[in-house]
Amino acid sequence: QVQLVESGGGLVQAGGSLRLSCVVSGSIVSINAMGWYRQAPGKQRELVATITSGLSTNYADSVKGRFTISRDNAKNAVYLQMNSLKPEDTAVYYCNAAMTTMFRRGDYWGQGTQVTVSS
Repeated sequence: QVQLVESGGGLVQAGGSLRLSCVVSGSIVSINAMGWYRQAPGKQRELVATITSGLSTNYADSVKGRFTISRDNAKNAVYLQMNSLKPEDTAVYYCNAAMTTMFRRGDYWGQGTQVTVSS
């Protein structure tokens, strides 16, 4: 069984910061790309940031300069540092990992963590 456990979400005022963490556990052979996605009320799920095994990163235009994605391969973890938060950042944030397990290759998802930014 493979699990992605997220933490760090919560309520913060505009201009504040949060750090999201996602730790992968289970029968892992290798983890390739990892990323964060979010879904706001009434909106479609969108990419926030991704990071490859070679540490190449990609960000949504709306978060460039404010968010930073990183990973720790020794801990099978990916992080999202969110600074200068805006009310528009309010959403459920989902961790994603493209990986190979003992049984298959594919995308795995966390259960999501709520981030709420008050004005």
